[in-house]
Amino acid sequence: MSGREVGTEPVEVLHEGSWLRLVRRGRWEYVERTHAGGDVVVVLATTPDDEVLFVEQSRIPVESTTIEFPAGLVGDHEDPDEDVTVAACRELEEETGWTADDIEVVVAGSSSAGMSNEVLTFCRATGLRRIGPGGGDDGEQITVHAVPRDRAAAWINRRGREGASLDLKLWTGLWLLDHDMDGTPRS
Repeated sequence: MSGREVGTEPVEVLHEGSWLRLVRRGRWEYVERTHAGGDVVVVLATTPDDEVLFVEQSRIPVESTTIEFPAGLVGDHEDPDEDVTVAACRELEEETGWTADDIEVVVAGSSSAGMSNEVLTFCRATGLRRIGPGGGDDGEQITVHAVPRDRAAAWINRRGREGASLDLKLWTGLWLLDHDMDGTPRS
């Protein structure tokens, strides 16, 4: 960087809703999540039959049905200090009807550093067992898809050709299911 301090100008709130806040700092406009620091968890889960769990739901901002990994806001329920692994398990159960014996944080980082303070944390869920139907909580209409891992990329591409919006985190997630962060293939 040029040595210029980042974010020293005062923040002006342009609009605040229930979940998002539009702000300006100097000439820069961006969005902040208003809950628990802006954290989002993305859950990478495979069933005992080596099927990858995906969810499908309507997303108003893109005016389309979207294929995604199970995911959600951290701290948006009773506990604003909710641990990211607890949120990952909660979202996995709510959206898919599966729970996990273990949740491992894989990597965290900005989803769109030029537009939002949102931080994505990818978690790997293992030791899965079915506990319910899934489908989301009140107000969500989620379809769960369990796709054999060796056919997951082809399935995602087919769904895109059929008109579904594809969350780009799908490709990151598929790579992270099969690799450690240093690029070493997982066994």
